[in-house]
Amino acid sequence: MKYNRLICGDAIEEMAKLPAASVDLLIADPPYNLGKDYGNNIDDKTWHEYEDFTRQWLTEAKRVLKPTGSLYVFMGVRFIAKLYVFLEEEFRLNFNGWITWHYTQGMGRKTGFSPRHEDLLYFTKSKQFTFNLDEVRVPQKYFRERNNMAGANPGDVWQFSHVHYCSAERQPHPTQKPEALLQRVIASSSNEGEVVLDPFVGSGTTCRVAQVLGRKWLGIEINPEYVEMSQRRLADAFTQFDSIDLRMERVPKDLPKIAANQPSLLMK
Repeated sequence: MKYNRLICGDAIEEMAKLPAASVDLLIADPPYNLGKDYGNNIDDKTWHEYEDFTRQWLTEAKRVLKPTGSLYVFMGVRFIAKLYVFLEEEFRLNFNGWITWHYTQGMGRKTGFSPRHEDLLYFTKSKQFTFNLDEVRVPQKYFRERNNMAGANPGDVWQFSHVHYCSAERQPHPTQKPEALLQRVIASSSNEGEVVLDPFVGSGTTCRVAQVLGRKWLGIEINPEYVEMSQRRLADAFTQFDSIDLRMERVPKDLPKIAANQPSLLMK
């Protein structure tokens, strides 16, 4: 199978062409069925049509995953409960996390609470899977002997800013995800040289980050304009990710005092 390439086509049809058990990590950001215009298609299905679409692509996703593979799926609030039931009860995958991506700015509402998050479901094909905690630790807030000073587990609420429309990194795509969010997923749930598949490429973030992290990658996208946009993005030289978890910049609050009074502790 040829890797490190973008495929222009329907996700279900193109995944059906891939060998079974050939993918280590599948990250899917499918349309949320909210009526968004994606250029050559509009995300506007009936409820039952959307359920059928979801079942079809999940069937192929499970088939192409290796027995040790992991699946992450972004989803909006209107369908995520149904998606969870599909993954756990219908597809018999193993639940490993419900991650909330919290962003600080978004659409305002006057007759309800303004949305400030999206969700990411994390399932594995079996109970044997990759999870590289040391690759995604965040600095501790305080120095404590009982803490692992290599860093803390980042938890399941992740705060990353949107890629704002005024940002130089912003692509002409309505649902672009921040690179650092995908960096945490790919670094934790795959190893260098393993295969990452994104069946709904969109702006190309997953493929871009997989490339930077030394993974083999495959991307499928139905809109040829988005394929061209992603190809340009993949060809750009890498300098830094377009977003960060602000906790990555913190220093334990009592570290200066510890260093002055008990420097030997820092050597442990």
